[in-house]
Formats: sequence, structure tokens, C-alpha cells
Amino acid sequence: MVISDVKLKNFRNYSNLNIKLNPHINIIYGNNAQGKTNLLESIYVLGLTKSHLLNIDSTLIKDNEFICKLTASVLENKIKKKLEITVSDNSKILKIDNSEIKKVSDYINNSLNIIIFYPEDLEIIKGSPNNRRNYLNLELSQLSDNYLKILTEYNKLLKIRNEYLKKLNKNINVDLTYFSIITNYLVDKGYLIYKMRKKFVDKLNENCENIFKNITKISGFNIKYVANFIDNNDIKMSFKNRLEKNLKKEIKFGTTLYGPHRDELEFYIFDKNLKQYGSQGQKRLAILSMKLSEIEIFKQYKNTSPIILLDDVFSELDDIKKNNIIKYIDEDIQVIITTTELKKINRFKSYSIYKIKDGNIVKTKEVK
Repeated sequence: MVISDVKLKNFRNYSNLNIKLNPHINIIYGNNAQGKTNLLESIYVLGLTKSHLLNIDSTLIKDNEFICKLTASVLENKIKKKLEITVSDNSKILKIDNSEIKKVSDYINNSLNIIIFYPEDLEIIKGSPNNRRNYLNLELSQLSDNYLKILTEYNKLLKIRNEYLKKLNKNINVDLTYFSIITNYLVDKGYLIYKMRKKFVDKLNENCENIFKNITKISGFNIKYVANFIDNNDIKMSFKNRLEKNLKKEIKFGTTLYGPHRDELEFYIFDKNLKQYGSQGQKRLAILSMKLSEIEIFKQYKNTSPIILLDDVFSELDDIKKNNIIKYIDEDIQVIITTTELKKINRFKSYSIYKIKDGNIVKTKEVK
């Protein structure tokens, strides 16, 4: 998968931008606050329909404007397609090849496969469990045609069940038969979510330890997927039993206390939990290793290479680690890198360098 060009109108600090991209390595070079991250954000939005930085769509629109438009020309397995997203204060229109796509899941499954690394990714380890679940949800929404649909259905059932629990807490009469049906459906959907998440994490672990070791020379890195509703090998029955045994507790709190909406990811070097004991550098490289290990998963499940977005990935790293990371950047994959310095990162066989200043981008070098 390759993006041949991106066009932006009134997006963030860009009034108008039309950039043609190298099918291999693209290096966006410039000082801070010039628009490097905004460019990567636009590509992410074109792939997943929303920003990885903020959830409010209207913030994507340039100040004093009322609408922004993002378009990209994409080549996937020799087939060309055009992506287009238009955002206003109260609407967002998604199009592929000029045809409007109503369902977000349908758009995501047919747009771009994106793997992004940016400084705030440290929150996947440092932040709340919700950060880690969001990571799983975003990646699986790209990899699976059904995941987002199942997750949406689960969240709707969860909302209904929680409403019933609140009513039971207040001794309001409810239809217990319907409550039981909702709970059974919740278990069915939750089980599917668990299976897909567990399989994804297992796939990550097939590569991420070696990647982390080759970058840092430290072995033993692994990721653990922790579900709070499992007490035996029969996952579905275990989930159902946990809900039944703790119904009084859930009524007391007025919420569903068990299920994939409370799952966790934990990051370890052998038995050392990185959230508590890892250095800032170890956490940063753990997330990067995890993201790099996704490349083979995307190739396997989507039958195409993902597009890699690396936002300021080389800052705060020594030259040895920079060089070790560069070895993992496959030049057969389209990669877009932002940086404030060119030292040590323009060592690829085929690449383009773009200078950015005040939202204006000029190609300064191309090596084929």
C-alpha cells in the first residue's frame, strides 16, 4: 500500500497543501511547530477517520475557517483509489472513489492501513488502562472487518445492562428475563472481543522481543493480555459465571465490573513491570518495538504492507539505537518520518527529504 499524494485544505495550519510522496522513505525535516505532526495527523485521519491526538473533529479545521477537506490517492495491490474526508463543525463526510461511505467501519476497512508512533504513545504504558484498550481497539479495527462492529454492539449492550443495574440498585422493577438475555448477548460479544485481542497480543509477542533486544541489547521483553473475567479454560462460561456470582456487587455499584471493557495490557522485561520499574527510554522503545512488530501482522492479515508514520521517533536516542531502528525500517514499505535533524537518518537507498516551514513543504532532495 502506497500513498502517492496528499491534498489538504484548511486542515490545522495548512491553508492548501499538495504533496507528492516517495513510495519508500519520506523524511519531513524542520523546526518544531511548523506542521510536521499535522501532516502525519492528516494521513492518520484519512485512514481511521479521526485524530490520534484529539477526539473533537472540529479542532481539525484551520482557525477562522468553517470546513476542511483531506484527500489522498492510494495504490494498493496495483489498484488505485481516492480517499476523501470533509469535516465541518457538525458533520463528517467519508468518501472512497467519490462514493459516500456511511459506516465508519466500512471506510476503515477499505482505506489505509496505518501504524503510527508518536511521543504521546508513552501513555500506552504510563497512562490509564483505557489508553491500552484504545490501542487494541484501533489496531484491531484496521485488521479485522468485524471487530469494530462487534465492539460497537458490545458497548451498546453494556450501556443497557448498566442502566438495568442502576435501576436494580434503586429497587426499581425491571424485566429480569430481558436482563438475562442482554447479559447472555454481552457474554457472546465479549468472548469474541477477548479472542481477537488475545490472538493479536500473541502475534505481537512473536516478534516484539527480538526487535526490542536488537534495538536495546536487552532480552526478555513481553506483553501480557490480562482479562479480569477468566478463572478457567472455558472463557465464555467463565465470563458468564463471573457475572452471575458478582451480580449483587454489580448492583451495589450500578455498573458491570467484569468484561473486556476492563481488560489490561502489561509490559514486562522478564518479571519486571515496565509501568512501575522501566525507564523512560525503555518504555519508549518498548512501544516502538510493539509497533514495529505489527508490520508482519498487517502483511499477513491484510495482504498488503501498512504505511508507517514515525513522529519524532529519533529524539532522545543515541546513535547506536538510531541505527538499530533504521535497520527495521523496510524500504519496501512506505515510511513517513518527521524530525528536527537529518543527522544519521538519511542513510536509505531510496528516499525523499522535504523541508517544512510555516506549513509550506518543499522537496529538497530525492535519491532513487
